[in-house]
Amino acid sequence: MNNMACDWKTGTCGEAGDESTEWIDLGKPQKKVDLYYVTDPICSHCWALEPVLRRFEEQYGEFFRFHTVMGGLLESWEGFGDAKNGISQPADVELHWKEVGEHSRMPIDGSLWRLDPVLSSYPPSRVFKVIQIQDAALANEFLRRAREAVFAFNRNIGKDEILIELVEGLGLDGAAVVNEAEHGAGHSLLQEDFALARALGVRGFPTLIFLNEEKQGVKVVGARSLQQYIEALKQVRNETPTARPVPALKELLPREKLLFSKELEVMYDLESDAVRAFVEKELPAEAYTSDALLGEWFIRYEEPANESMG
Repeated sequence: MNNMACDWKTGTCGEAGDESTEWIDLGKPQKKVDLYYVTDPICSHCWALEPVLRRFEEQYGEFFRFHTVMGGLLESWEGFGDAKNGISQPADVELHWKEVGEHSRMPIDGSLWRLDPVLSSYPPSRVFKVIQIQDAALANEFLRRAREAVFAFNRNIGKDEILIELVEGLGLDGAAVVNEAEHGAGHSLLQEDFALARALGVRGFPTLIFLNEEKQGVKVVGARSLQQYIEALKQVRNETPTARPVPALKELLPREKLLFSKELEVMYDLESDAVRAFVEKELPAEAYTSDALLGEWFIRYEEPANESMG
C-alpha cells in the first residue's frame, strides 16, 4: 500500500505517481529574533516605556519572540542604596518617581513610598513567574495590572492581599498562585530569571536585548524611542522590517482594558489635544468610560451589557 494518495479534486485514491515528492517554496523564510525584555514590576522607567513598547510589539511583533525577564530591582531595603538617584530609604523614591511621571506623562503618584512603602519587588516578580509558566500572555497582563496599581493608583503590590486581588482579576485562583509564588516554585523560577539577566549582561532596567539565531545581537539600555528599537531589529535581522498597521482602537481597548492619553498619542500619532475627539470618533459611548488621574486623561473598557433573556 506504499505510494498511495487521494486526489482532492476527484476524491479517488490510487498511486501517487512521479510527483509524490517535490520541492516547494512558500515564501521567504522568516528570520525570527529573540527579544529579551529585562524589567521589574516597580521600575518607573519601564512604566514610562509602556506606550512605545506596546506600539513596537503591535507593529513588529511578528519578527521576534518576546521574552519578559524579571531582573530583581529591590530585594529589601536593608543595605539598599542608589546614590545616583539620591535614594537610601523608601521616602526618597517618591520624588524620583514623580519626576519620571511628569517627564513621561505616564501618571505616577508615588506617595505610597511615604505612606505604605513596597518593601520588596520580589513578591510580584515571583507571582509573575508562576503565571508565566502556565500562560506567558496572561503573565504580561498581570504585570500591566500590577504596574497600574502601584504607579497610577498608589497600591502596595508587595502585599499578598493586593497580589491576590490582581491575580483573581485575571480569572485565576489568587490565593493559590500567591502561595505557590511564596512557598513553591516562585523562588527557583525567579532565580532562573536573575541568572539569565546576568548572562545577558544586564545592569539596569529596562534593557531590551535583540538576538539572532547565531546569538549575536544588540542591547538597548533605558527607555528609548520607537525608532531606536526599529533600528535595533533592523540591525539584528540585517534587513528592514515592514511595519504592520496599528490596530483599531475598538480592537486594542478590549485587550488592554485601560489606556492613558500618552499611550493613545503614541499608538495613533496624535497630539494630546486631539485624543478625546479621536476616541469619540472611534468608539461608541457605551464601549468605554473616561476619567483623569494626576492631570492625565484615560479610558477604561466597558464590558458589553448582557442582553435581556425575556
